[in-house]
Amino acid sequence: MFHRSTATSTASLSAEAGSAFWPAIADIHPVTFGSQARLATVLAYLKTSPSTGCILATRQKKVTGIATRQDLMMALAQHSNWASMRLSDIVTRPVITVAYSEINNISRLVERLEQHRIGYLPVVDETDRLMGVIDRNCLLHVLQDQRCGQESDQSLPTHPHRAHIFADITLKIRQSLQLKEILQTSVDEIQRLLKADRVLIYQVMPDGTGKTISEAVTPAYPSILEIPFPEEVFPQEYQALYAQGRVRAVADVHAPDAHVSQCLLEFIDQWCIKSKLIVPIVRPLDPPETAAKDTIPIRKHLWGLLIAHQCDHIRHWSDFEQDLMQQLAGQISLALSQSQLMSYLEARVRRRTAELTKANRTLKQEIQERKQVEEALRQSETQLRLITNNLPVLIAYVDRQQHYQFNNQVYEQWLGFLPDQMHGRPVRQLIGEVYYQKIRPYIEAALGGEQVSYESELTFADGRDRSVNVTYIPHIDHAESEAQVKGFFALTTDISDRKAIERMKDEFIAVVSHELRTPLTSIHTSLKLLATGLLGDLLTEGQEMLTVADENTDRLVRLVNNVLDLQRIESGEVTIDAQACSTAELIEQAAEAMQAMAHQHNIKIKTKAEALFIWADPDYIVQTLTNLLGNAIKFSAPEKTVVLSVSAFDRQSDSSPSDLSPSDLSPSDLSPAAALFRVQDEGQGIPADKLSSIFERFQQVDSSDARKKGGTGLGLTICRKIVEQHGGTIWAESQLGQGSSFYFTIPLASALVRSSVSSL
Repeated sequence: MFHRSTATSTASLSAEAGSAFWPAIADIHPVTFGSQARLATVLAYLKTSPSTGCILATRQKKVTGIATRQDLMMALAQHSNWASMRLSDIVTRPVITVAYSEINNISRLVERLEQHRIGYLPVVDETDRLMGVIDRNCLLHVLQDQRCGQESDQSLPTHPHRAHIFADITLKIRQSLQLKEILQTSVDEIQRLLKADRVLIYQVMPDGTGKTISEAVTPAYPSILEIPFPEEVFPQEYQALYAQGRVRAVADVHAPDAHVSQCLLEFIDQWCIKSKLIVPIVRPLDPPETAAKDTIPIRKHLWGLLIAHQCDHIRHWSDFEQDLMQQLAGQISLALSQSQLMSYLEARVRRRTAELTKANRTLKQEIQERKQVEEALRQSETQLRLITNNLPVLIAYVDRQQHYQFNNQVYEQWLGFLPDQMHGRPVRQLIGEVYYQKIRPYIEAALGGEQVSYESELTFADGRDRSVNVTYIPHIDHAESEAQVKGFFALTTDISDRKAIERMKDEFIAVVSHELRTPLTSIHTSLKLLATGLLGDLLTEGQEMLTVADENTDRLVRLVNNVLDLQRIESGEVTIDAQACSTAELIEQAAEAMQAMAHQHNIKIKTKAEALFIWADPDYIVQTLTNLLGNAIKFSAPEKTVVLSVSAFDRQSDSSPSDLSPSDLSPSDLSPAAALFRVQDEGQGIPADKLSSIFERFQQVDSSDARKKGGTGLGLTICRKIVEQHGGTIWAESQLGQGSSFYFTIPLASALVRSSVSSL
């Protein structure tokens, strides 16, 4: 398609130099948009104009970029925020253009389209203003029509046109990535050019048999597509000759000098064949993996045959026809290799992409299983780059001297760093001293054998600041007597969208705080007042409805309060007012606060406390204990006992309770000295597969009775946040049908502080 942006008529243009081809390759209707046009507007236009092949971005009538329909569809598929994108975000720059004064050189136009592998070529005047766009397919059709007009029915193109014809057919073959389409295009174009009655591609099978897999035949003659042929039709000795590149042109299959056996003549006569031209399609065989490639001669394998048949008369095949068939057979052989390679690469990319998109734990396990990582990286660098360059993350390997040894192509797309520019350069030199000092502790931790993750801000090549999550995975070599860290892998993920969602969440929480909390409190108070009967007595049905409304309002108030408490803790608004606190006093306060609820559920609370002092905020510790006690009471049967206890733990090892199963914990597993709080119930218990998730938001063992129990799914999450703020750890143990125990640790106050408090 051609798009014109000026009012100059086609008639006036054809009067200028070199404009004889202009009307044939031009369309007078332009499709241009300003470079700042929204992508949604452009896509809406494409939906109503399915024939449009490309869109031009212009500024002051000058071309600033070009985007094909495929580019626009890819942007739609790859970017979730495509509605806010502009045309300038996806157009190709710089744009390959041609001056209008140069369009008389048609061969040069074809060469430029082929050289840059583009389908559209904008035409500009002497002031660089857009005059139109040449469509590659349209231009090639015009060339072909001109050649056909210059040739007689019985003659073939002269030598100056042969290169163009070959380029034309080759271009049509390359326009498809599907092997079946490539083969069919080949036979169609050869039949059209040679005016043969039948052109086919015959594939030789490993067992010596074969069949026609692509065919172009005139309606007057039978098709032999997909018909299997026995080995006798094409013996092994013939296959060996064709594998060496033999080309056979037979003008008359019945002529004595054709050397066609009588049995074979009887076989081909049923297909009305009088003349045939056979060209082999050969491919090189890969040498054995154990052999040195420079000492093994290249062996060729006969994949199949490219055959032309003349059925209505005897035909003498010209040198040009034989040469053209040989060249196209070579193109088909190349297409076969590319198709095989493409299938292999696609399978590899799919498999590796699925593996690499798993959690960092999977990637770490894969990396740890590698032996001699540096050697493996050198041997599979091409394969590794193919995979990592298609992942939307920054992937790099940094050695122990803090030099980049590998990075994927995304560094160039995001940060403008070419792989060759980064290889071997120090991290400090490449990222700058200021940013290096910020991330230096994480680098040193990774080189010390520790896996670390952190969030940071990066300025991309387009000037935008983006939030990223960075993970360093140490490369530990266990082959030597002592494990050594040889470097680390760095994975950087763009989390700007997640941060935007978190900001939206915070805004929503603010709305809840200002718009819901006050009216809910007022409604709750009013319902409580009505329930007292001070404003009048209600009927029994009304009193029941009032009770239900009061319970639901009370649950909603708790939910809003829990959401707000959790938001304040996560946003850092909560300040821990730590002081030396007596653990005995804390558990007594918590037990006393929950006595009313325990009495309501007919549950007994029993306390056990050692005389310990912890360094904590007493209000938040009491809140944690009451949350845990409330859960234990709600999920215990009547007449049961809930035990609240605290004891000393003297932790000496480096293991963290979160890394161990609860049954493996003992006083020697926790360090430094801490107080261990425990809330034990005799309830229904928690399934083993739920123990690791119950401290997450809105996670409940059985959500079916959540409304009955009155839970919000946030209580345990708030407990975990409070304990972590105090430098402690929280976990749970449980056995179905026997009950559950919730533990958390809080560091003990120093001896000096304990003695000061005791003296008071």
